Amino acid sequence: MCGLAGFLGDFKAVRSGSSERVLNEMTSAIEHRGPDTSGLWLQPEFGLGLGHRRLAIVDLTEAGHQPMTSPSGRYVVAFNGEIYNHLDLRKELEKSESSQNWRGHSDTETMLFGFDMWGVQNTVEKCAGMFAFAVWDSHENILILGRDRLGEKPLYYGWQTRGDQRVFIFSSELAAVKTHSAFNKEIDRSALCLFLRHGYVPAPYSIYQGISKLRPGHLMAVSLAGSAEKTWKYWDAKSVIENGLATPFSGSATAAVDSLELILKNSVAEQMIADVPLGAFLSGGVDSSAIVALMQNIAKEEGGRPVKTFTIGFEEPGYNEAHYAKAVASHLGTDHTELYLSAQQALNVIPKLPVLYSEPFADSSQIPTFLVSHMARQHVTVSLSGDGGDELFGGYGRYPFAKKVWSSVGRVPRGARKFVAQKISNVDSSTWNRFLKPIQGILPNQLASANIGDKLHKGARILGAADTLDLYRTLISGWENPAGIVINGVEPPSAITTPHEVAAVDDFFHQMMAVDLVSYLPDDILCKVDRAAMGVSLETRVPLLDYRVVEFAWTLPLEYKVRDGVAKWPLRELLYKYVPRDLIDRKKMGFGIPLGEWLRGPLKSWAEELLDESRLKREGFFSPAPIRERWVEHINGTRNWAPQLWSILMFQAWFAEQ
Repeated sequence: MCGLAGFLGDFKAVRSGSSERVLNEMTSAIEHRGPDTSGLWLQPEFGLGLGHRRLAIVDLTEAGHQPMTSPSGRYVVAFNGEIYNHLDLRKELEKSESSQNWRGHSDTETMLFGFDMWGVQNTVEKCAGMFAFAVWDSHENILILGRDRLGEKPLYYGWQTRGDQRVFIFSSELAAVKTHSAFNKEIDRSALCLFLRHGYVPAPYSIYQGISKLRPGHLMAVSLAGSAEKTWKYWDAKSVIENGLATPFSGSATAAVDSLELILKNSVAEQMIADVPLGAFLSGGVDSSAIVALMQNIAKEEGGRPVKTFTIGFEEPGYNEAHYAKAVASHLGTDHTELYLSAQQALNVIPKLPVLYSEPFADSSQIPTFLVSHMARQHVTVSLSGDGGDELFGGYGRYPFAKKVWSSVGRVPRGARKFVAQKISNVDSSTWNRFLKPIQGILPNQLASANIGDKLHKGARILGAADTLDLYRTLISGWENPAGIVINGVEPPSAITTPHEVAAVDDFFHQMMAVDLVSYLPDDILCKVDRAAMGVSLETRVPLLDYRVVEFAWTLPLEYKVRDGVAKWPLRELLYKYVPRDLIDRKKMGFGIPLGEWLRGPLKSWAEELLDESRLKREGFFSPAPIRERWVEHINGTRNWAPQLWSILMFQAWFAEQ
């Protein structure tokens, strides 16, 4: 795992002799991604600089140093990630007529020889792994950027103007981009709208104007001779989803489980290859337990030591799964480490968040993710995780809930639904609370709440949904109308508003999974893990997101994914071969923190300072009134606005560091 940074067309830096200094500053900003060594490569006639920070994982010698040049001399690459099948690719390359004297055994060297033999795109299509890279093609005089299929590794880029010169800047993190003198740090208010809705800024947007994220599964070619960069897909999630559903797995349910085990075990085995200590995160849930079970099985077959596993526990019972993880670890026989944290230890992470996440990020599970990464790094350099199971096998509770709601709501003509929804919304929440309080005891359980007005208003938004995606957008939104909060904000298109770009899927359940696969998974889950882990120089690997596992999962009929109301059925059945059911079968808890309580307690003064009305007015990004209203209601205990307030707080804390 590493970090990369660079620029193209920075002739002023060349003329002033500062190219090396500029590139050093960029790579130093992401030293945490690669603390072992650094490397620079300059091509003055193109104003080109490639910089690299290395966290040595495979081939710890100088033979793995980057930037690295291909055997022919045509290509020079700065690479971040791992190619898990690179040994198979080496065997294929060694069969070619061109002899190859390998300098070492790094996957970067394998990939570069592939570039020489097969070309960049053909090589990338053969690679199974997680990666982001920048490669200079000296024959065509073009810079090519690439990102892995599912978006495990980040890559930012953009043209920036300095005087009369345009410079193309790119890096693994915004921290490096921001060090370049041509960088324009103007906030993109459209991206800020998206952030308030989702809690993250989805690709291709970034929080800054003129800077974008390369989408997963894409390549980009940049040339000084051309007027604009060219971007194209080498792997298309839309096609994978549509083709998988059109040609479903034809075997029995048992055969599906056996096939999944074979494919996933191969993925896990490839991802266990490392020249440094390796372990795994273990929450005790289905996904992480399945990965650890396969890891431990492989370790036993190869006569290796027990797998090292890591769990974070919390003192608050409603947020603690550590005892479940300990039971699974004990049954499997792993070398288990757990750490129980106090609220104060978790709170101490918050000041680090604006630096860890170089743009605003508001998934509060970022805190325990950082803590478990920090603990694991004391013992290992690489950790496998179970991320991806929910998106591939229908694990989120919101999927069956939304489908059930639409099966009832969708039958009613929208005109009638909108009329009722408007009538409900015209009465404010507090009035509903006062009006219905006398009969609260006889209301259905789902309405028997002190905040019945909030539930009625959310129900009204659901009732007025135009279609299935509109309903899903309501369920996953933080702020329902971000453009009404962000001053001069206009919300741009995203996956949740352009479903035709995601996949043509008839089934609502699969439609939600498809949206999450291309947006929530890369831009929230994988971003969270990458920044938290790389912040402590820990490499994370995600076996469930091997593209072969993903492609197989989308061939499974829905009744194989969710069976008799049980989500992630094939993954569970696989796991039951290694772990007793009673250690696994329980309600999904998630990886959260008691954020609402903390905002009313130990975080209250910190939040009050960031949400101060005069400060909000002075900075000029948000309309203070709705934010202050929710803050007062939250600290009074009449409402729980923690998710909405956390997004504002994370932006405010991040902006204060700029």
